[in-house]
Amino acid sequence: MVSLRDLLALLSTILFLLNDCLVSTLSIYYVPTRLWGFSGHMQTVLHSIIGRVKCPWPLGERVYLSLDDGSTLTYDLYQPIKEFEDDITLAICPGIGNSSESVYIRTFVHYAQCHGYRCAVLNHIGALGSVQVTATRIFTYGHTEDFADMIDNLHRKYPGTCIITVGFSLGGNLITKYLGEVQTRKPESVIGGISICQGYNAVEGTKCLLNWQNFRRLYLYIMTENMKSIILKHRQVLLSDESIQRHNLNEREIIAAATLPELDEAYTRRVHNFSTTQELYRWSSSENYFDNIDKPIIFINAKDDPLIPEFLLGPVKNFVVSHQQACYIEVAHGGHLGFYEGGFIYPNPVTWLDRTLIAMIGALFIVHTTPNKHKSGVSAQC
Repeated sequence: MVSLRDLLALLSTILFLLNDCLVSTLSIYYVPTRLWGFSGHMQTVLHSIIGRVKCPWPLGERVYLSLDDGSTLTYDLYQPIKEFEDDITLAICPGIGNSSESVYIRTFVHYAQCHGYRCAVLNHIGALGSVQVTATRIFTYGHTEDFADMIDNLHRKYPGTCIITVGFSLGGNLITKYLGEVQTRKPESVIGGISICQGYNAVEGTKCLLNWQNFRRLYLYIMTENMKSIILKHRQVLLSDESIQRHNLNEREIIAAATLPELDEAYTRRVHNFSTTQELYRWSSSENYFDNIDKPIIFINAKDDPLIPEFLLGPVKNFVVSHQQACYIEVAHGGHLGFYEGGFIYPNPVTWLDRTLIAMIGALFIVHTTPNKHKSGVSAQC
């Protein structure tokens, strides 16, 4: 195991020509909130229930895009609060069923705005109750076309900007798959990506969620109910007579689904024309697209994440060792997207993750402006 100071040295000499912001961030040890922060479950549950402390509501505009398949895609666009010389846009992809209105997304966006970054947050189709579904589909685990459409629109709006992709959980899987898909169009303005708390392999990850070890079955139940509520909220379109007939759907099976694999068998794989759920999961898994990633990318995972067992992290560790422009950071604590720090009971308003992401974004921009400095990947644990 490498200490934080060793990690700092590795990142400085092997991975990036780092700026002072990143140096100062990674030289400070991550100390979780004393009373409960060393529990991955507590970090995860508190993150999902109460989100962030003193969470601001950033001000932005909602952009509507009409897609070729009849879907209505939206993303929220936030301008920087402080103006800086460099024009950098963060293309943010939230977790499963989340949107720009999710608390952890709002907090990070506001923090990024204060550091001079423009932010664009993808709203997964179906996730916003205020935006009606206009085609017979919602988002899925590996469908990167929506994210690509947002990127293309940003590129047209701001042709001189540098775009850095940032994905949380499912969003981390999507941005990784997007960067590794050969057939997906990617503007030259996309300069790199950061993935946080993804599982990399949907086939094996789903198997793990089906057992009760570490309460994973309970988390799976919550995710399943959230997905079902999105489908049923838009049932007039998604479960119309025409849609049921076209995709051979059974509404009773969808309502009765107790797990995501059951729901994906009854709905998702049929709507997206996959013969089996295993085929859907293989197509969705980002680890199958690693080898084609040609942009700098950073992966972050917590060792005590109750949703992501440690063996799922093997492929990304192997990837960064053998590929250029890749970095993997594993933190001992943080849970799933939690990463609360400081205090005894009441944590700091800004999490370790938020401030580290800002530093990493600056590092990626420096990599872009100082080419050929990066010779090999690096994997480290904190």
